[in-house]
Amino acid sequence: MVEFLSILIIKTLVVFAVSMLIVAYSTWIERKVLGHVQLRHGPTRVGFHGLLQPIADGIKGFFKEEVVPDNADKPVFILAPIISIAAALSLLVIIPFGDSVTIMGHKITLYLTDLDIGILYVLGISTIGSYGVMLGGWSSGNKYGVLGGLRASAQMISYELSMALAVISVVMVSGTLSLVGIVEQQAGLWNIVKQPLAFFIFIVCGLAELNRTPFDMPEAEAELACGYNVEYSSMKFALFFMAEYAHMFVFSAMVTTLFLGGWHGPLLPGPVWFFIKTFALIFFCVWERSTFPRYRYDEVMELGWKVLLPAGLLNILLTGLWMVIFNI
Repeated sequence: MVEFLSILIIKTLVVFAVSMLIVAYSTWIERKVLGHVQLRHGPTRVGFHGLLQPIADGIKGFFKEEVVPDNADKPVFILAPIISIAAALSLLVIIPFGDSVTIMGHKITLYLTDLDIGILYVLGISTIGSYGVMLGGWSSGNKYGVLGGLRASAQMISYELSMALAVISVVMVSGTLSLVGIVEQQAGLWNIVKQPLAFFIFIVCGLAELNRTPFDMPEAEAELACGYNVEYSSMKFALFFMAEYAHMFVFSAMVTTLFLGGWHGPLLPGPVWFFIKTFALIFFCVWERSTFPRYRYDEVMELGWKVLLPAGLLNILLTGLWMVIFNI
């Protein structure tokens, strides 16, 4: 028992430290990529090519003045960013970064736990993360924050349904709700080949859940002056900022797990392939932000309800027919 707990604690610390490092430098990646797309340099002054900029930003955020509006619902106002970052970090416990390795005669799995209902856990916790945005906007006592929170709730409901339908298609062809089982099932053929429509739906819904452009309705600067987090400052704002990039990392890891074969790949070790695929998807999230203009709010809702939801239902029907016809 002592050995088991020691290994679990070490794995938890490693996963947390590596994830926080990736979250911090995802901000640097985004600023550099957006800078080069827009013919700028991005961060260059703090460290080589600005590599120390995320650390400087963290120190600055920690020491900035803390402001809480007088008319805010203070307990909820304080709790909201904690909910957002806690939900993102809670999803890390079931992500399989690799299969297993043997160290000093001990077989160590490269994931914290393998839940039999892993997919349900992901859908449930990711929904809880959206509550942080909604509560943050509602509790701020600011009309722009309230509108941002309302937009977040409507957007979450609209796209969560289509995302769940895309996941159901993956579960149908995999025959399991376990993320490790889904990855193992893709040893011969990745799910992106079996479920290309589900992959597309999941990507689009994931971007909407992340509030990334072109779906950044809850924090649209042009009309909401930063939206749900307009009244936040110092570390509370930094927690929302970290939660956004933590969710982006988790989303990229989930796409890798569900559709891109997880740790499977030739020549290189499994964890290396996992992070190559995950960073490629993080780059995609940054690239599409610099490419697509923001949709109007009615276009966002129409895409969710009139396009993606019917497409998800159709994909489940086609998957079922395919499985029956070919007796899979």
